Amino acid sequence: MKQGDEYNIHAYKHNGELYKIWDKTIFLDQTKEYYVFANNKTKVTEKDGRSWKTKEPAIIFYYKKRWFNIIAQLKHNGIYYYCNISSPVIIENNTIKFIDYDYDLRVFPDGTYKILDENEYEYHKKIMNYSSDIQKIIKFELNSLVEKFKKGESPFDKETIDYYNKIYNKFINN
Repeated sequence: MKQGDEYNIHAYKHNGELYKIWDKTIFLDQTKEYYVFANNKTKVTEKDGRSWKTKEPAIIFYYKKRWFNIIAQLKHNGIYYYCNISSPVIIENNTIKFIDYDYDLRVFPDGTYKILDENEYEYHKKIMNYSSDIQKIIKFELNSLVEKFKKGESPFDKETIDYYNKIYNKFINN
């Protein structure tokens, strides 16, 4: 993987169905724990064929062994985080792949947060037969993600996001 390389993003559901596709994201960095990508005004296609574009720059952290990914959205009034409970990421053929497990954590610039999509999780848990092991992992990782945010651990800090945003801006300005 080389800084500046472009990738697609494919989100699946537990049953293997392709759920959502992002057309383009740019590789910035990787650590032992995660890969870092960024995009802006990227086309997103839903499973029903509808598409839309993201509205602002985003710095995205895809974890190698953790069951979540973290998207820092750089809006005019601050950094919002949208975090997905998902399988650890797999990257192959210039495509980032993960299974979306419904729960989302939304963090606002004022430090408040909301856990989203509990009903979606309950519904999919039943119709897709999430195993008890998967259910335990999902609950554990959701709680871990909330604690990570509450402690202000990276990437829930402005310095980390600013650092990667500067790298991303070098690519989009060239």
